[in-house]
Amino acid sequence: MHSNAWPSGAKPLSLLVTKRKGPPMPAAQPDYVIAPPPQPALPIAESTALFPVRRVYCIGRNYAAHAVEMGHDPDREPPFFFQKTPDSLDASGRFPYPVMSEDVHHEAELLVALGKGGENISEDAALDHVWGYGLALDMTRRDLQGIAKKAGRPWEIGKSFEHAAPVAPLTPATTIGHPDAGVMTLTVNGTPRQQGDLNQMIWKIPEMIAHLSQYYRLAAGDVILTGTPAGVGPVLRGDQLELTFDGLTPLRVLVE
Repeated sequence: MHSNAWPSGAKPLSLLVTKRKGPPMPAAQPDYVIAPPPQPALPIAESTALFPVRRVYCIGRNYAAHAVEMGHDPDREPPFFFQKTPDSLDASGRFPYPVMSEDVHHEAELLVALGKGGENISEDAALDHVWGYGLALDMTRRDLQGIAKKAGRPWEIGKSFEHAAPVAPLTPATTIGHPDAGVMTLTVNGTPRQQGDLNQMIWKIPEMIAHLSQYYRLAAGDVILTGTPAGVGPVLRGDQLELTFDGLTPLRVLVE
């Protein structure tokens, strides 16, 4: 005869686990040797929720008139990409004038926030990856960028620094759709400084996403600054900047 009794009163582990009472055991927390930095995140219009940011991609020379004003031939030199650090994003409405520069310029841009990622994304599917849109400024230490250009070095010292990317709250694509035209306007102290229509972009948003996904594994939380129209120029302490686009929350920034 076979007995159903377990030797010495032992029971299988599965039975012991199912009989455990109380809340589930918390997952073990990583033992960091220093406090981890905060997660960069952007506010969302009319919401208390936040959009967590993973990477910040930027496209250069994506408006023909801006390429010309910077001394380049847009027909011969296609746009290219660089990155800012996620912690350079700043939604406070304040821009402290950065150190080691006496020539800081504004560059008005439309920001695209990705809600999902992937590799080798097709242009036809690219907009399915977009969570929403916002307005941003690619603040640039133009003097340091110029030195780096002459030396044939990367631009990070001129492009990526504390508070280098002021941003406005994001608007979901479910609210605004996917804008591919419309005028973006930047004023400085009430005077128009930059103005450009999204339909003037050399590379459109689906093309940017598809191109980037050939070189990087894009992910939810990535954002793309889509280039600036003509009219970039210097800012001074005390300047009031306002960037507007119909359907998006305006970006208002005080230079300090």
